[in-house]
Formats: sequence, structure tokens, C-alpha cells
Amino acid sequence: MRPGIALIGRLVCLLAGIWIDCVGLPAEAATTERIVVNRFSGVAIEGFDPVAYFVDGAAARGKAQFEANLWGAVWRFRNEGNRASFLAHPEIYGPQFGGYDPADIARGVVIAGNPRFFAIVAQQLYLFSREANRDAFAADPERFLYDVRKRWPMLQNTLGQ
Repeated sequence: MRPGIALIGRLVCLLAGIWIDCVGLPAEAATTERIVVNRFSGVAIEGFDPVAYFVDGAAARGKAQFEANLWGAVWRFRNEGNRASFLAHPEIYGPQFGGYDPADIARGVVIAGNPRFFAIVAQQLYLFSREANRDAFAADPERFLYDVRKRWPMLQNTLGQ
């Protein structure tokens, strides 16, 4: 969908007072924040449960009744146990680099990761903008992380607080 059409569709939904979740319109992730959030709802990583990646080994959507606010974002979880685990250890369960793609960071750009493309390496969650980035990262994570560690501090300073 072209950006102009998506914007018009969102405006129509807002004007009609029906901003529940305009079906068919893509979610927009903010790429100016420290954590990847939906710019309209404030929900982190498109509402996927960050703990489920570790517990289930899969991307799973959280539920609105199991939410928590942390780091300026709303996080959703599949159940109360996952929510409690995250709040006890967000540094373990939260996506690295705020959910931005480490393969892109290594190249010097900040692009939001897609929660469906993930890898857990050394007990840390990484999200990727594309499947190809995930596969390249998984083949040699240390090479990417070396470049990311050099570039991330500067790139992080360009993001909002």
C-alpha cells in the first residue's frame, strides 16, 4: 500500500471515530524512539510477547489484559506469568537495541525489527527487519555485534528519549 493511501485511510478512520484497528492498514513503527513502538498505540514490538520467544521459542502476540508499562512503552504478554517474568528481568527478556535490527545498525542505519523475524543468541533476543538479515546475523553474530557495538552509541543518541 502506498504511504499516501495509508495516511488517507487512517484519517478517514480517525474522522469517523472508529480507530479500533482499521483492518487492512499496516501498523507504523516509530523509528525515532529508543524502543520500537507503534506510533499510534505506544505498544512495543507490535504487541508480541517478548518472554514467549524464550519460553515457547516462537513469536506470539500478547493480550491487552496482560500489559505493562516500561521504558516509555506498553508491552503485552500472553499470560500473567510472562508479564511477571518480564517485569522482574526486563534486561533479559527485552529485545536488544530496543527492537531495532542489529544487521542494519551494523551498517549504520536504524530500522525497526519485525517481531516475526527473530533470533536468540547467547540468551538475548534480537529482532530483524528482514528474514535475510536474520539469517546473515545467525551465521556470524559476533561479526555483526562487533560492528553494532561501535555504531549503536552514536545511533542511539539520534533517537528520542
